[in-house]
Amino acid sequence: MTGKRTGSVPNQRLTRARLLKGVDALCAVDPDLARIAEQFGPPPLWGRAPGYATLVQIILEQQVSLASAKATFGRIRHAFGEVTSERMASLSPADIQTAGVTRQKASYCLGLAELVQSGALDLRSLGRADDQEIRRRLVDIRGIGTWTADIYLLMALRRPDIWPDGDLALATAAQQVKRLRRRPDDKRLRALAARWTPWRAVAARLLWHYYLSTRGDRDPVIL
Repeated sequence: MTGKRTGSVPNQRLTRARLLKGVDALCAVDPDLARIAEQFGPPPLWGRAPGYATLVQIILEQQVSLASAKATFGRIRHAFGEVTSERMASLSPADIQTAGVTRQKASYCLGLAELVQSGALDLRSLGRADDQEIRRRLVDIRGIGTWTADIYLLMALRRPDIWPDGDLALATAAQQVKRLRRRPDDKRLRALAARWTPWRAVAARLLWHYYLSTRGDRDPVIL
């Protein structure tokens, strides 16, 4: 890895074309990331629709595998229909828990729904703000920490230069790809990721791609 940066990019929503541009830029400066692309091809975009339902899904993914969270989200839809703030705000925490949601996460999802319904949180207008403002506003909400906010920025808003601290799959992949003796903690991983600015969200997708491809999975397992 050289000290060379990957060049500047406007803070635009990642499209498939921009994703590939970011992969090319990263491969030009980091041979380890280049090897991922050479062996497994470019990563999927893994985009999600911005809005309340996606935030609920990310909250459910906190501290569990994607498969477990996906199953829980499916039970919510089966029990209550489309996951909207209006529908969820009409429920009690106990109602939501009947779908297999923990008491704490049920409270988070309900509180988020009430904020959206009251107008205190306008996710559409928030999505037009810059990365720092979006992160600041989201982490002020009970149940949303920096990881949840960053995954929303990275996958739903598709911002190109987001790095989610605390992601075990990324740390595991980085240890293997960079041939590190120990799995890097958040501080060391953040220092590694700084070299991938302004395409850190693309680097994260490459590392998830490696993590999943070496395990035969297809979806990003976010822990």
